[in-house]
Amino acid sequence: MLLIPAIDLKNGQCVRLLQGEADAETVYSNDPAAMAGSFEDAGAKRLHLVDLDGAFKGQSANLASIHSILKTISIPVQLGGGLRTSDDVERMLELGVASVIIGTMAVKNPDVLEDIIQRFSGKQIILGIDARNRKVAIEGWQEGTEIDDVDFALRWKKAGIKRVVFTDIAHDGMLSGPNIEALSNFARRSGLRVVASGGVSSMEDLELLKTLESDGVDQVISGKAIYEGKLDLKAVFKC
Repeated sequence: MLLIPAIDLKNGQCVRLLQGEADAETVYSNDPAAMAGSFEDAGAKRLHLVDLDGAFKGQSANLASIHSILKTISIPVQLGGGLRTSDDVERMLELGVASVIIGTMAVKNPDVLEDIIQRFSGKQIILGIDARNRKVAIEGWQEGTEIDDVDFALRWKKAGIKRVVFTDIAHDGMLSGPNIEALSNFARRSGLRVVASGGVSSMEDLELLKTLESDGVDQVISGKAIYEGKLDLKAVFKC
């Protein structure tokens, strides 16, 4: 089980939201690059980066911060948020991002994503599924759909997707524990490698998630629990 620390960028700052609500933010740092460096120093092997301005507005306001983070750390960075076109994806990969996470495009412009999957390595393109009551949400969680999360995953599995970041919106930023039942069900039925996101609040949560490795859940993202001191990264990575 790989723990991936998260940095959410908004107006060049490191923030966290409650259940994705743009007006429910807490600013944790004005220097995201320094935060990323502290994660690497603690032993992180990968960084999860979300461009919230891109997700909400379809246009990034964080390119300078992203570039600074990539210059500061040497571990791979995966990035999601606001990647609406093929040019957006190319720009991020050329900048040095190891992999991109695609969500809204998969719903609104599937032909574009199919072309991207054919052009780039399977490891570079990750599907992002943000689920509210097991239905896919897009546009930074602002727009709901009636698309079943597993059906959506299977559609993109056929197109070549190997890995998905699965976020349970109701649990995100709440420190209420991950939705183990949904994660297990989704992983088993989709057959994809799953990165769990949302709700992690303790070492006990990580141990519980580790029991899902046989289902396909082999990575987990955590943000708020780290910033609030509920997870000690150095202690986690020693384990």
